[in-house]
Amino acid sequence: MGMLTRWEPFREMRRVHDMLDQMMEKAFMGSLPMASSEGGIVPLDVYQTDEHVIVKATMPGVKPDDIEVSISNNTLSIRGEIEEEHEKEGQRYHIRERRFGGFSRAITLPSKVDAEKASAEFENGELTLTLPKVEEEKPKAISVKVKK
Repeated sequence: MGMLTRWEPFREMRRVHDMLDQMMEKAFMGSLPMASSEGGIVPLDVYQTDEHVIVKATMPGVKPDDIEVSISNNTLSIRGEIEEEHEKEGQRYHIRERRFGGFSRAITLPSKVDAEKASAEFENGELTLTLPKVEEEKPKAISVKVKK
């Protein structure tokens, strides 16, 4: 006689939920343009220390000269363009997924920064912006005195 398998409806629901998540991720995230003529999206990491706001942007295939960074009213804007490679005679693409064209991203910074003292480095397709916080935004320690 064969073994009985216990049916667990919640496990089945979780499996279906995971499958739907994967389908949605492939459908939408896979089609999110890094760069397209409509204005692609630049993936960012933003964090802060007591002294700085740090922004890291991944931009593979972008030349540093093709990147424009600006800060206005506590909004950081990153723009640029990746030039399209044109097909050459005798080439036939089987898969063409890389994106070309303009891209941009604008975010509100978590703290006010001093744009005049900002620095930018570009290495291996990653832009790192170091944005010093303005003096009034830096946390200040207040000592607590005990009354006797």
